[in-house]
Amino acid sequence: MVTIRSTAVAAGLLSLLLTAGCGGSSTSANTTEASGDSYGNCKVTGKRGEFTIKPVTADTLSVQGDLPSPGWWNGDTVAAIKDGYEYCMAANIAYRAGLSKLAIENTPFDALVSGRTKNFDMALAEISITDERKKVVNFSAPYFSSNIGVMVKKGTSVTKDNIRTLRLGVKQGTAGALWVANTLKPEQQPKVFANDPEMSAALQAGQIDAALQDVAIMLGSAVKSNGLLEVVGQYETGESYGALYPKGSENAETINKIIEQMKTDGTLDKLSADYLSKAFGGDPARIPLWQAS
Repeated sequence: MVTIRSTAVAAGLLSLLLTAGCGGSSTSANTTEASGDSYGNCKVTGKRGEFTIKPVTADTLSVQGDLPSPGWWNGDTVAAIKDGYEYCMAANIAYRAGLSKLAIENTPFDALVSGRTKNFDMALAEISITDERKKVVNFSAPYFSSNIGVMVKKGTSVTKDNIRTLRLGVKQGTAGALWVANTLKPEQQPKVFANDPEMSAALQAGQIDAALQDVAIMLGSAVKSNGLLEVVGQYETGESYGALYPKGSENAETINKIIEQMKTDGTLDKLSADYLSKAFGGDPARIPLWQAS
């Protein structure tokens, strides 16, 4: 698996992280019932019912995420999602917990990380684990590590030397947005977008010069652009993704055990090979590593 200015600006982005309103996409849901050892297009592994949890809805694992997301939750609409790394990760958790249904719900990212969503068992949305977020939600152990990728319109002259002077875009409520403000410290206040498709569209339209978001997500967005966008660099941050649970979740310990089991038995490595490598269009390790200092 890939293992990958000002005080006013930082304060503004921190406010978005904790208190911003909902994003622009409407909430939608998708429930899939298992068929044998499959949920949607996912073939699951492990022993069915080896673990026991108390889901918010009987016989159903309820998962929230910022959907869809290429490679992680594949589909043009939430209703069409049947596979992807995080979808199939959730399917494996449901199977090992003995649950016959997997319900996914599209939820704005900032609402997830600020602890303002209800009636779910876990959230999977490429969510970086941070101390600030731990104040309002709980996290699993890391399941994926990722850097901050720099995506540009193909042919645009964006380099590690001039990036601070350019018009940058970040996603609302993300740790990457805070990293840009606090570590990269651009000369202009970044434009904040509610979701990744909106940020990609703005980049294609020339409204910003570069979009900065987790490299895994940026590579997926670049592939989806059919060659219009490319990832030209990445910054190492040491951040990792974790599953998010409601604060005080009684299922957290058990689901953590399932995730650790999937790391040990190779299930997560296989999901990365099956879904992320294709979505990335190549090895993230080959993207040039830039330094913020």
